[in-house]
Amino acid sequence: MCAAKLPPPLARRLDEMASELADIESALADPAIAVNPKAVRTHAIRRGALEPIVRSYREWKACQSEVESNTALAATERGSELGELALAEIPALNARADELASSMLSSLVTSDDRSVLSLILEIRAGVGGDEACLFAGDLLQMYQRFALSRGWRWEEMEISPGDAGGISQAIVGISGEGAWQAFGYEGGTHQVKRVPATEAQGRVHTSTATVAVMPEAETVDTEIDRDEVREILTTAQGPGGQNVNKVATCVHLIHAPTGIEVRMQETRSQTQNREKAWRLMRARIVERRRVEADAQRSAQRRAMIGSGSRSEKIRTYRWKENVAVDHRLEQSFNLQPLLFGSMGELIDALVAMDIARRVESL
Repeated sequence: MCAAKLPPPLARRLDEMASELADIESALADPAIAVNPKAVRTHAIRRGALEPIVRSYREWKACQSEVESNTALAATERGSELGELALAEIPALNARADELASSMLSSLVTSDDRSVLSLILEIRAGVGGDEACLFAGDLLQMYQRFALSRGWRWEEMEISPGDAGGISQAIVGISGEGAWQAFGYEGGTHQVKRVPATEAQGRVHTSTATVAVMPEAETVDTEIDRDEVREILTTAQGPGGQNVNKVATCVHLIHAPTGIEVRMQETRSQTQNREKAWRLMRARIVERRRVEADAQRSAQRRAMIGSGSRSEKIRTYRWKENVAVDHRLEQSFNLQPLLFGSMGELIDALVAMDIARRVESL
């Protein structure tokens, strides 16, 4: 990018963000806002996403101003030591402006991602019977290890075990700075090629598990009309304590406009199950709206690398070769460290590719 100027649409967007940051800082200084913890948290999250971009933009503008001043001084003091000194500083100022512009672009295309501090991760066993359940359990452990290594909060909302081990389904809440930006690339079909423990002849089987990743937005509460959601209370099903099949603790929600259904029975508390069911319902509705919006402008953008849909195969885990092949990157990673939560190299590569694609689409 030329250091002389930014494209007008980009400059306008940066001016808007600087203005938004000023408004947020004013709001945070307002005593009426200070007594509302939720409002303070929402504003603080957005401020954290905007500050790096606006700070770089202000420094970029300062560099531009210095370039203009030095150019004018070099013209009026041509041939003098002062003029030569002013002229000599211009290349370094332009280089710094280019560096800041690159940083701004990267921050700009990821600012909304960094505003999301919590997400819901849903894993389901796919094709492959018991082996698919075991593989889904491996993915759950991989993600848990990765999340805990980053200091993110891990909340198991509902876990359904497989008949022979592993899981048939898991719903987990994850929260922490950077969690959405990291986990957002995991949505899709994960495929494993390995010899199952029950295979007597040593033949390699192919099984799958699907992953859905949904952001939990702070403002979702006001976007869903509770009158459109039908709530049904039933007794919990399956093995458990004395409440199972006796007390109506299972909460079943149905969103009439979309047909989305959520059933939560993880705890013995109806109140806790209701709270978790609503969180999952909100996340699924927001995800549905995001997918529909993306479909309308799919020619211009894709929110993450690939669609993130359950039907899209994003990665194959090959036990015999001890590699995991990410099909979006067309790159292989050492399998064992990955399964033990060392996902940093993989995530960094996905983030870099995503940023490059988003910048190209600006």
